Amino acid sequence: MSENEIIPIDQLLPAKVPVVPLLGKPIFPGIFTPIMLGGADDIRTVDEAMQADGIIGFILIKTEFEKATAADLHSVGTVAKIVKRINLPDGSVNIFISTMKRFRVKKFLAKDPPIMAAVEYLEDEREASDEIKALTRALIGEMKQVSENNPLFSEEMRLNMINIDHPGKIADFIASILNVDRKEQQKILETLDVRERMEKVLVFIKREQELLKIQKRIQGEINEKIEKSQRDYFLREELKAIKAELGMPTDAKSGEHQKFKERIEAFGFAGEVKEQVEQELEKFALMDPNSSEFIVTRNWLDLVCSLPWKEPLSAGFDIAKAQETLEADHYGLKDVKERILEYLAVRKLKQDSKGSILCLVGPPGVGKTSVGKSIARALGKEFFRFSVGGMRDEAEIKGHRRTYVGAMAGKILQGLKIAKKRDPVFMIDEIDKMGSSYQGDPSSALLEALDPEQNHAFRDHYLDLPFDISNVFFIVTANTLDTIPAPLRDRMEIIQLPGYVDTEKLEIAKRYLVPKSLEKHGLKKSQVKFTRDALVHVAESYAREAGVRNLEKLIDKVNRKIAKAVVVDGKAKEVFRVDKPGLEKYLGKPFFDADEVKRADAPGLAVGLAWTSMGGDTLIIEAVANPGKEGFKLTGQMGDVMKESANIAYTYVRKLAAERYGVSAKWFEERQVHLHIPEGATPKDGPSAGITMAIALLSLVLGRKIKDRVAMTGELSLSGQVLPIGGLKEKTVAAKRNKVREIVIPKRNAKDLDEIPEHVKKGIVFHPVERFEEVLAIALPE
Repeated sequence: MSENEIIPIDQLLPAKVPVVPLLGKPIFPGIFTPIMLGGADDIRTVDEAMQADGIIGFILIKTEFEKATAADLHSVGTVAKIVKRINLPDGSVNIFISTMKRFRVKKFLAKDPPIMAAVEYLEDEREASDEIKALTRALIGEMKQVSENNPLFSEEMRLNMINIDHPGKIADFIASILNVDRKEQQKILETLDVRERMEKVLVFIKREQELLKIQKRIQGEINEKIEKSQRDYFLREELKAIKAELGMPTDAKSGEHQKFKERIEAFGFAGEVKEQVEQELEKFALMDPNSSEFIVTRNWLDLVCSLPWKEPLSAGFDIAKAQETLEADHYGLKDVKERILEYLAVRKLKQDSKGSILCLVGPPGVGKTSVGKSIARALGKEFFRFSVGGMRDEAEIKGHRRTYVGAMAGKILQGLKIAKKRDPVFMIDEIDKMGSSYQGDPSSALLEALDPEQNHAFRDHYLDLPFDISNVFFIVTANTLDTIPAPLRDRMEIIQLPGYVDTEKLEIAKRYLVPKSLEKHGLKKSQVKFTRDALVHVAESYAREAGVRNLEKLIDKVNRKIAKAVVVDGKAKEVFRVDKPGLEKYLGKPFFDADEVKRADAPGLAVGLAWTSMGGDTLIIEAVANPGKEGFKLTGQMGDVMKESANIAYTYVRKLAAERYGVSAKWFEERQVHLHIPEGATPKDGPSAGITMAIALLSLVLGRKIKDRVAMTGELSLSGQVLPIGGLKEKTVAAKRNKVREIVIPKRNAKDLDEIPEHVKKGIVFHPVERFEEVLAIALPE
């Protein structure tokens, strides 16, 4: 070799090189690139390399962490020449390097930083062949496609790639610029076979192309959305301009404002209402649609525009047609029908549309709720029903104030909004079951709504404007008056609905329940025939309650079994005749036997009459005397008033027995008297069983039975007077169901007999009495 011959620098590479561990990705040969180093160990390694010949090695760390030793490094790396070094203000250095060759570490001479290694340089294993040429062209061709679609590839990078004449270096260059995992890049660096290296790189190019396709598709979708939103924006702006030219509202808010303004002007408000509504409308026009207050004001204006402020009242009506409707919908209920007709007659004469407030009181299942719908139909008015049973928040009636989130109007204004009329029929169900809590007392909130002197200017908390509800016909229902506050009770006209007797239940079943049940179960009238005896037997032996709800359920049960026979057993053409003997097949054994009629058939027994929220009922009062110390024991869940009444009866009977019948005081002193009222689990209270308990005790003392089929009701005073009671109509109905023939009542209740229908009184003899001696003459004759 001559002295003037040029020797390539890679042939003068030293056998020992200082090594810098790489954290990110490996560096490939044939590349000129800057590298920033910040660690003190790395800077010391660079300093040592610069002091020598400027040659330095770079090896990738197996697992990424800051402090790496020789054991943490791969065995193959890249040697480079440091071209330039720049010290940075933060103490780190930036070096420009020109990478030259792969090397394999033979041995680490210094395993701790600065690391020094003895290396052997690696040559590419290649053979010039057509396959290598083809792979080279394929790499360059595929990479051109990638670079054209990826803005990160600069023109300089494309030129560099084309100008490289070495196939292995082309593969190295492409591997260095592709977004490939660090472990995969290290494998490419360690691959000395050029063909194998090129094939690996080609696979990664294909992957990159797939990613670019997905990226292009996503970018296209995003651009399309952006273009659509821009197009929509321009079209909306054009539409606004067109609407402005035509004098139309330009946006949703303007449209709503215009709509509210037109409606409010049509109402022609005056005074406080006009001032408040116009103020809110002006505020609405200035509000930002995204503010929370905007929605509150919008909802308030929507309610104002939805209420029937100026709706015309219902047109005239025909009293005869109304009467016909009431008769067609319900059997009996004479008092209710009379009151409705009276109300209609007054309206006809006075030409007044003011509403009325009725309270229908009666046991469950007598038709209180359904009669409300019937009244609305008879009057030709809209019907709205809501239940207040269990309600404890007065805001349900009068609404929430607008300051609360989610505030809304109360039930009364909601009902008017739905009905869209100023004079609908409102039914308020279960008014006796309202509660009260820390949130308020809804029964007190109803006072204003149900007061004819106040409800012409009813103020809902949400609306906070006077609204006239005096034209609303309110119908209130309850099972008992006891739990309704007196001020509220005073505002209503109370109509009592007694329970039904068997003859009435028969008519109701024939006219309404049977046809309704057949239709509900998909049966035809020609398929099923209920005999009169069968319906009477159901009422007497299966459904003895005051209403007809259980009767309806039992008829439904019969029809369900018939429907099953038609579908499952194939009896579609058969006519089913439901008679008294065949009822057990459908309903099982009777719940009540004829023997269950309560009778006083032994000394110490008497039949009394009671009234409960479920209707009237008959009570058997039992008294027995046991030898022992004198005493008077009471059982049967009696209330305080009833216990006092029992003690009065005991004292009075003891006095009467001595004076009238000569019974010595010794009889009482040697016996403990026990008085019981079945059923023990049912609470009982009230003074109306006074004479019944007294006659039972006297019957026990005298050892004589009370006259058969006699029942009685009345409060007893200590002087023997019989005082008036309530619920006579319901008690009479219960006595009729119990086959009672004679009823002893207080004389001051004789006036109430006129309210009891004739068909209920038929077959019963009433004995009005003033004193207990008269009761004795009827129930315990000499």
